[in-house]
Amino acid sequence: MGQELAGCARCPIQTKDRLCQTENGKSPSFCPTNNYPAAVDAAAEELKKPEILEFARQASIQEAEGYANKEIGYEQVKPIKPRIQETIEFAQRMKYKRLGLAFCLGLRPEAKIVEKLFASQGFDVVSALCKMGRTPKEDIGVRDDQKINIGCFESMCNPIAQAYVMNEEKTEFNIVIGLCVGHDSLFLKYADAPCTVLAAKDRLLGHNPLAAVYTIDTYYRSLK
Repeated sequence: MGQELAGCARCPIQTKDRLCQTENGKSPSFCPTNNYPAAVDAAAEELKKPEILEFARQASIQEAEGYANKEIGYEQVKPIKPRIQETIEFAQRMKYKRLGLAFCLGLRPEAKIVEKLFASQGFDVVSALCKMGRTPKEDIGVRDDQKINIGCFESMCNPIAQAYVMNEEKTEFNIVIGLCVGHDSLFLKYADAPCTVLAAKDRLLGHNPLAAVYTIDTYYRSLK
């Protein structure tokens, strides 16, 4: 048999005692810190590129500045910033000027607010809706009974076109709001600029996908 699959999600060791957190820490047999030294070394090589190093450095600083009470110890820290604020601050840290906003038709009100927030901070904002292009779903082999609005024309979501708009407009940083599962994947694949997700779509749970995870032993036990 080959090497065990990397499995950080199933690590049984307490965080403070893990090899990834402390020198001479403990690790299970499937620990990638132990088993993938080539990946760690390759990442270190990428970080030697000035633009990648600066991105990683600013992201790490942004992470730390999302907490208060650091001066009185790790056990006392508490979060102080919502993700929208951190996104704005990170873009400012990176000295970006032009941002891209790729959003879902169902989140038009939210996208409008976000666009205004970024614009108020001095950013140029390029935005593209998922349905841009008015391409019929039939073009990708979707049958009429597989549509949402059966019996009517229905535009397909077009994340590749959204990405191409961002690329043509030369956005420096793209923000995703509520693209569907799979559509978000295509946008991230075809966008040239670095991307972040401000909101992950969850139609049922108010775009809070972890609500089902938090209630996995009660209301969403059927998922198990």
